[in-house]
Amino acid sequence: MKDGRARSLMQEAEGWPGHLWLEGGTVVHLPADQPRPQARPRGPAKRIGPGFLNPAMAPARTRSVMLLADALEHGWLVPEGAPVRVLDALCSTGVRVRRWRQELPEAHVHRVVVTGNDLDVHALDWALASFEAHPSGRPVAARPERRQRAVKPREIEGVHFTQEDARVALLRGGWQWIDLDPFGSPMPFLDAALQGMARRGVLELTATDTAALTGSSAASGRRRYGFQGLVDHYAHDDAVRVLLANVAQAAARQDREITPLMALFDGHHVRVSVMVRTSKTGASAVQDRIGWRIREHDVPYRFVRHPTPEQTERGSGPMWTGPLWDASIAGRMTEQCALDRTRPAPEALDGWRKEGLQWTAEDEEHAARETVRGVRHISEAADLMAQDGQATLLLNLDDLPRWTGTGRTPRLHHLLEALHEAGHAAARAPDLNPFLVTDAPFEDVIQIAQGL
Repeated sequence: MKDGRARSLMQEAEGWPGHLWLEGGTVVHLPADQPRPQARPRGPAKRIGPGFLNPAMAPARTRSVMLLADALEHGWLVPEGAPVRVLDALCSTGVRVRRWRQELPEAHVHRVVVTGNDLDVHALDWALASFEAHPSGRPVAARPERRQRAVKPREIEGVHFTQEDARVALLRGGWQWIDLDPFGSPMPFLDAALQGMARRGVLELTATDTAALTGSSAASGRRRYGFQGLVDHYAHDDAVRVLLANVAQAAARQDREITPLMALFDGHHVRVSVMVRTSKTGASAVQDRIGWRIREHDVPYRFVRHPTPEQTERGSGPMWTGPLWDASIAGRMTEQCALDRTRPAPEALDGWRKEGLQWTAEDEEHAARETVRGVRHISEAADLMAQDGQATLLLNLDDLPRWTGTGRTPRLHHLLEALHEAGHAAARAPDLNPFLVTDAPFEDVIQIAQGL
């Protein structure tokens, strides 16, 4: 509230100021009627009105910060020192945008040219008021001159906020980083997102219609994703691969290819991040990595490109059968890196407490646990998850008694140790269920498990 403009922005935000909450290293305002988030939030939050915050999406936003930071620090997206044009196409109250501004590396944040867009004027009012109430005080990117816009943006801290249909914002073009986080399916926005990308860019995509992607809602799966599924222990991995297949095929129709950087099923949603490049050759080869997962009698499953009618009855697809991650990037996504990236400065925390933030030592412990949970097992499994699906085995620990005939489930860390001792790569896969991923042949895994 430093000047008249700031007062005006906060007065425009209906219901302001609500109450304060901390996500990562960024203070956010929650609507007054939104309950204080509980420890270990899971699933979709109850939508209480426009501009609410789903605390269960915090780990996804943390990984978004980490991925963009990694691109800036390691130079795999644009040349060193070059700006990155970023769009949060459905930004709501701007929490992700504010976390980018607050938590990206100080040495690189000035390179990020950010636009936040949403149709909801209430949400945008809260985004602008939040920036005015809690400025990051960090360097602002120089925004290049652009042609006349149909919608005049509202600018604060170098961030443009626009109020228009997400597809229109996406098609304004030249974006090198797009975040698309809708309610439900992202498919209505996918073609516009791909059209609006630069020749090389990153697309981050969220889908919360997991019933369609896992096979639980067969009609929705067929209608939205052209997918036929089986509901079993592989439903989560199927969901990730089905969404990737749809992104890859949509990109191919625009003479583009994708390379997955990070793709996960996280509680109630699927989140995929892919590099998109213009390449007719790569686009033409997309079908080489599209196939079906067929459940078998001698092994848990096989990937096949062209299933027989009999195989489709015990299969799910079509889906992406290639790698799900980039090994180098995922290998740097460690628990310590996440904590270091998102931990608020003590002086900032003290200031927010004086402004009314209720944040105890117990809250701090819960927040750290959630931060760690968002990246747990990623770095350890990076090399295996970066291989083609045919080259590795994904196995749910609860399935082992049926295959081994022992009636017992070995402890996961004992099985991993035994696989390592036998010369195989193995790690726990990041899923709420106990999955391991390994390059060991299935018969070797069973033999080792029986020995335990």
